[in-house]
Amino acid sequence: MGIIVTIASATPGLKPDLYKTYPTYPGIWFITPREAVAVQSDLHPSPTTVDSGKQGQDWRGGSLRLGFAYPICSMWGRSVVPWSEKMPQHDHHDCLVSQGKFPPTQPRKANGLPSRLQVLIVGAGPAGQLLGLLLAKQNISVTLVEQATQLDENPRATHYGPPAMKVFDLAGVGDELRSRGFCMRAVAWRHLDGTYIAGVNHELQKDQRNRMTALPLNQLGELLYEHSLKFPSIKYLFNRRVTDIGQDESAAWVDTVHVETGEELRLEADYIVGCDGAKSVVRRSLFGDQGFPGKTWDEQIVATNVYYDFEKFGYSDANFMIDPTHWYMAAKITSAGMWRVTYGEIPGLTNEELMARQPGKYKAMLPGHPDPDQYKMVNISPYKVHQRLAEKMRVGRFLLAADAAHLCNPFGGLGLTGGIVDVGGLYECLIGMFSNKADASILDVYSDARRKKYQEVVNPISSANLLRMFSVHPDKVLDSDEFLQACKRAETDDDLAAEILGSAHALTYDFTQHYSSK
Repeated sequence: MGIIVTIASATPGLKPDLYKTYPTYPGIWFITPREAVAVQSDLHPSPTTVDSGKQGQDWRGGSLRLGFAYPICSMWGRSVVPWSEKMPQHDHHDCLVSQGKFPPTQPRKANGLPSRLQVLIVGAGPAGQLLGLLLAKQNISVTLVEQATQLDENPRATHYGPPAMKVFDLAGVGDELRSRGFCMRAVAWRHLDGTYIAGVNHELQKDQRNRMTALPLNQLGELLYEHSLKFPSIKYLFNRRVTDIGQDESAAWVDTVHVETGEELRLEADYIVGCDGAKSVVRRSLFGDQGFPGKTWDEQIVATNVYYDFEKFGYSDANFMIDPTHWYMAAKITSAGMWRVTYGEIPGLTNEELMARQPGKYKAMLPGHPDPDQYKMVNISPYKVHQRLAEKMRVGRFLLAADAAHLCNPFGGLGLTGGIVDVGGLYECLIGMFSNKADASILDVYSDARRKKYQEVVNPISSANLLRMFSVHPDKVLDSDEFLQACKRAETDDDLAAEILGSAHALTYDFTQHYSSK
């Protein structure tokens, strides 16, 4: 047995001073943060911060963080290193003190992974990355398996509602997300000619930390990856395709193959989470190819990203254009002026035909009726939209989250925000289990609660958001649409406006209420 002391600062001379202070303790290793990376991944769990010079023990035992100016005198009730008045006083620097066998205690595979992970996540999209980061911050050993060669570079979805922003804050990325993106100011419903019908003023939340924020999904992925590099307990495996899954009473596993070399590798974990999107291999392995109940909309959707100056026409940050033929949404997605324009098209056309029709659709729909040389098209993607929910979000040691568990149309951003809230809830459940505050039955609560949120919130509201744009004539929509009627009243009633904005929190569920102790 030995003691590893990781110096949590690069103060010059600190490491030599420590060896001079304790020359007679050969069982102590003093290592720098760079040297600690290789060691800390084998130590569980993460350090626990100890304030006011008091020593504390992590829930698993084995690691301790304490202010360096304080005495290092005991661990688990017995002396480890006696305090010396000669100890160099590098105030306000921390050190990590860990007891463990040296070399590392956990068996390692040739690829550097532990022989048994605590959590394995299939899919390195933002949902999987976020869950991995949350767990890694608590030093849970977690690996993400991704079939692609790198993170997805497509902008895709962009808007994160208040419940999602709370989860990002928990992961420690909220402030950077806000600085890289921008906060929504207003949403409006309009006639095709731009005439205002009703809207919601998000500026009423300008003093609230968790107001809706926009950042393209690929940039969120980059942000999450950057933060994950700070934690050695999280690892990414790219170029690995899951070919089969299995579980027994003690473990779950996935069989994988390297997409380039064909190398096969089985990965085991206490729990495996499918965050692998709409075509989830995990979900299809659990329920079959037909095990995703719901419907596919008849409507054909075309999503485009474009640089075009909507603001000079007085458009809001997000605009839903109501028209039986040329219905669309135009939403600003970057502070640099990129907009997402998602519109409806004639069903039954090929992708080539849909893309060929895009210039004509833009000229008919967009304010100013622009020709192609008046805007800069970034990308175009025709696709079909769905409303689907998995039969369960837990099967034994396998769990589903985000698009792997449920799908909805993109109008209103409920699919993205709902998926992020899934991740926050699953994190609460897993941490509750790993900290012995909850047993595995909390995962059934997760499945039931998140499915209920989809059924009662995500599905009906997102469906109404889509139908509103084309199913009622714009001249009559205020006569029949209760939501737009409420938005109209809220324009002169701040309390009602706050209630409408606050309704986004209906997506949340507090799983810590099921802990045996908080």
